Amino acid sequence: MKHKSVRKLGFLLAAALLASCGPKAQVTTSPEPSTQETQEEESTMSNNPIDEAIALETSKVDDEPATQSAEEERIPTAEISEKIPVKYINLRVTDCGKIEKITYTSHDYFGNPEDEVEKAANVYLPAGYDPAKQYNVLYLMHGIGGDENEWGMTGSTSRVKCIMDNLTYYGDIESFIVVTPNGRSATNHAANGSDYQSFYSFGKELRNDLMPYIESHYSTYASAALAEAGLDAITAKTGDAEADKAAFAAQKASADANAINKALQDTRDHRAMAGLSMGGMQTINIGIGECIDLISYFGAFSAAPTSNPAATTANLLKGNELPIHYFYNICGKDDGIAYASASQAAKTLPIVCDQFVDGENFMWQELPGNHDFNIWYLGFYNFAQIAFK
Repeated sequence: MKHKSVRKLGFLLAAALLASCGPKAQVTTSPEPSTQETQEEESTMSNNPIDEAIALETSKVDDEPATQSAEEERIPTAEISEKIPVKYINLRVTDCGKIEKITYTSHDYFGNPEDEVEKAANVYLPAGYDPAKQYNVLYLMHGIGGDENEWGMTGSTSRVKCIMDNLTYYGDIESFIVVTPNGRSATNHAANGSDYQSFYSFGKELRNDLMPYIESHYSTYASAALAEAGLDAITAKTGDAEADKAAFAAQKASADANAINKALQDTRDHRAMAGLSMGGMQTINIGIGECIDLISYFGAFSAAPTSNPAATTANLLKGNELPIHYFYNICGKDDGIAYASASQAAKTLPIVCDQFVDGENFMWQELPGNHDFNIWYLGFYNFAQIAFK
């Protein structure tokens, strides 16, 4: 796609997404100026702007990693960079983690919150996962055209898994759990045909359903306190999926909701949220804007046009006394969809909000690149080194 068309796409997508900010409104595109130049430019675009954005978003990089040499010496060499070294994307056949697909009960927060909705998520567990150990957790969000599988965290060749396995193997990080959920909080949460506004309701699902499920079913820093609050899913496992699901539902129905929330608040230092494009918006608008009491590390990769501008984030954080351990941002300079809005959302935060200090708990990284996984996998690689340090 020509840069001129990409810039035009950015304008159209921003207009379309901003037009959706009314309650339960469907996303529509704004009419184009009726100039000959604009009409000629529009003719180069085969689909509508959101379809074009989705096409860019879902373009993949190499999904067939080379097998890592068993003779590789364990020397940590990772650093925040503009390219992922090959040794960190190769496939490990030993000392590697695993990916599980889980389902949990949520609610239609976008429509009728009383309606239950079955949601799916993928969970990366570090090599040698030990139920007796406590693990940090990263909630990693997808973009406007994806779902829980968009990050590719579905099998042994997953690039996220390869990066985590290698960063852990070489000793660059202390490994953590990674969760990729579906970011639409609605009965219809399909990647195609659902209402984009449901992305903005995800904060309720994150707080009330996803976090309590994940951090009571896996060994995290919140597990013990959640068990005391009534969510003891780890020790209550029977091996019968349906029986365990029913037992957890009963636990949750009788548990103290305030105690659950406090257990999550008390362990916010061990929790991170990051995402690409629309998931970057969710990290800014929901993670920082709504759930600062639950999360302390944040990463936005090419944050979408409807991300809160820096001034809004600064206003939302007025009076906040909780430490923001880090906010990392990355965006390609050739990204006509997100660069302008991502810059407005994050680049000036240290200027307008003293809770972000560049070089201490804040980083803005821009480099040549577009709205695609070349930037986003690099963002994940860099953020994985920053989180929980």
